[in-house]
Amino acid sequence: MRAGLQTPCTAFKGPRCIAAGELADVALKAKTAVDKGEQVLIFDDTTSQSIEVDFRGSAEEVLLRLAQTDGKETAAVSDAPRGPGRPKLGVVAREITLLPRHWDWLNAQPGGASVALRKLVEEARRANGGKDRVRQSQEAAYRFMSIMAGNRPGFEEAMRALFAGHRDRFDQLIAPWPKDVRHHARKLAADALDAQPPQRGS
Repeated sequence: MRAGLQTPCTAFKGPRCIAAGELADVALKAKTAVDKGEQVLIFDDTTSQSIEVDFRGSAEEVLLRLAQTDGKETAAVSDAPRGPGRPKLGVVAREITLLPRHWDWLNAQPGGASVALRKLVEEARRANGGKDRVRQSQEAAYRFMSIMAGNRPGFEEAMRALFAGHRDRFDQLIAPWPKDVRHHARKLAADALDAQPPQRGS
């Protein structure tokens, strides 16, 4: 996964957390370990996707490559063809595909298709915001734990506790794991475990 210089992330050397913060700072601390021949994994704090960093050369060269990647991604969005819209307000024109009956319904709404779509999206966000946070939390925790603790005792049971929302059971199962792995897993799983009260027998 490619990421921008300000992407919040965490770096691990084995089971030990060696840096956390924005990618620019974390990458420099991780490079010190990499230059010593140690293996480092950097995780996006939101998704737990692994972030790829080219550590070749000096620290300045590493940051320059990250900045260039960040700049290219920003330019790709900025250079996208603009249609009707209000760019200064952050409105971006993109193509969507709908059936004719969908377009007929949208065009008949007050304000037209664009206004109707924005209202539908906002309503869906409000209605499903909690569920989305739980799902994202579950996915991020699962992804991180699979990589960092997939072979540790209690992993499968901890996964079941995560998706069932059993905080006490989850904490109990990961308690023997290395401190930094345990701490980060709890942080990632917080929304999933806080959203559902533990069930009886958990």
